[in-house]
Amino acid sequence: MTPHLLHHPDADIRLTPRSDGDGFHISVAIHDANRFIPIRECTTRYPVSLIEAILNIKGPAYLCDEVNRDESPDYVQRFLQYEVLGYVAPEKFEGKRILDFGCGSGASSAVLARLLPRADITGVELNEALLEIARARMEHHRLQDRLRFLVSPHGDVLPPDLGEFDHILLSAVYEHLLPQERKRLLPVIWQHLKPGGILFVNQTPFRWFPIEIHTTSGLPLINYLPDSIAHGYATRFCKRVSRDASWEGLLRAGIRGASIREIMNILKLNGAQPELLKPCRLGLNNRIDLWYEKTNKSQHPTQVKIIYYVAKTLHALTGLELQPNLSLAIKKNNRR
Repeated sequence: MTPHLLHHPDADIRLTPRSDGDGFHISVAIHDANRFIPIRECTTRYPVSLIEAILNIKGPAYLCDEVNRDESPDYVQRFLQYEVLGYVAPEKFEGKRILDFGCGSGASSAVLARLLPRADITGVELNEALLEIARARMEHHRLQDRLRFLVSPHGDVLPPDLGEFDHILLSAVYEHLLPQERKRLLPVIWQHLKPGGILFVNQTPFRWFPIEIHTTSGLPLINYLPDSIAHGYATRFCKRVSRDASWEGLLRAGIRGASIREIMNILKLNGAQPELLKPCRLGLNNRIDLWYEKTNKSQHPTQVKIIYYVAKTLHALTGLELQPNLSLAIKKNNRR
């Protein structure tokens, strides 16, 4: 079978047809050997047109990562199975409206639509270019009847006439909001949640975890350093961070994560009555279990087990739930 070659200034991309004739094996060769690339090869059932759209908009370094977000059962699908269905049974979503805020290229929205086949899902995104991929995905999966995408007019404003939702999802979004944006935007999102509905905030790095695993991929203790020192530490010792990266740019990239206290305090300061739920399904007893079950253990099995048992021990001794990422479900109670 003759490979299909895609041309890009920064990489060579080879698409080899699958043996079953349905899709391709993708191989990405970046010209700059020092450039970070999370995944170099993947297999997909996407058509060439959708692969090209991702390449042109996201670039070659994140081509396979973006494909896997939608198609790999061990990526976003595994996350959402535990981060959403670990709190609420799937039948409870039947006939419900769900907002996927900050949906990006639509991977989380497409996965939600498959996990919850009787729910109506709206994806909202500020970057209109990313919605080109999202809509192409929607058509590829034939989800037009219960999935739609809207562009936000501004970073802290939602599209007009959006209405209320039974549930709202912020998946790998909150950490990318600047501190003042969080204070402005979270109450706006909360206003669109119906009483009794749930706000899911997941895949957000825990602000006080000893290792920063999101933006710097493993710098220790940076979460405890003052901003100016943390900035110099990241630009000097992390290969993923450019030497001339600004602190605001690193905040936008998610370097500071979030904490439960921060999120709950923002809601309470705006007169809300939020209730933090505990995961109670799929064999989960707390958020430490949730993190462990959703994590792909094949890449770093020893490190994952060490973190898990240290966290469980700390929880037993102090009641503190320490995990690398937050997976929160916050219920909107009626005002008293």
